[in-house]
Amino acid sequence: MQLKPLASSLLAAIWFAIPASAFADGVNQLKSFMENARSLKADFSQTVIQKNGKKPQEGSGTLTIQRPGKFRWTYRKPYEQLLVGDGTKLWVYDPDLAQVTVKKLDESLGNSPAALLAGSNDLEKSYQLRNHSEIDGIAWVDASPKQKENTFEQIRLGMKDGKIAAMELHDNFGQTTLIRFNNVEVNPKLNADQFQFTPPKGADVLGDR
Repeated sequence: MQLKPLASSLLAAIWFAIPASAFADGVNQLKSFMENARSLKADFSQTVIQKNGKKPQEGSGTLTIQRPGKFRWTYRKPYEQLLVGDGTKLWVYDPDLAQVTVKKLDESLGNSPAALLAGSNDLEKSYQLRNHSEIDGIAWVDASPKQKENTFEQIRLGMKDGKIAAMELHDNFGQTTLIRFNNVEVNPKLNADQFQFTPPKGADVLGDR
């Protein structure tokens, strides 16, 4: 499946938030957030930094999540692109190319944080959690993959008031993805239609339908 760089990084980076409470540290916030969040709406900004030092790629848009297994991640800038997880399949629509790519959701996400985001997985089954530091009111948590075949060497999550505020991912290719979340709504009522996708008329459809 061929994805633009920002969307490819998305599959490494989709996350969500939970109701705010009084938490002692980042790890406790993260555990509670994983246990209680069932849906999310938020805006995001994303920066992808290449190992070779080229100019960072920046993007922004909106996301909605409905656990288990459903999400909608929409890029508005620098180009339009839509990723929809309907519970069984991942749909990636590129309007510029008039192209839709579809694959089984489990095969597409694998052991990535995206799978943990929309699924019901036990976070600590796949990651070792450790408090890192607190900077500007954000409590950072290191999530170290337990399995060697994981795409990421390091994952760092920024928690604030029981909600995800930021995310930093370092993959095995030396690429770093930074995400900031804003206007987060936790457990909002969501329309089920937004997690369904029908290829637009005239678009080429590639993959497993």
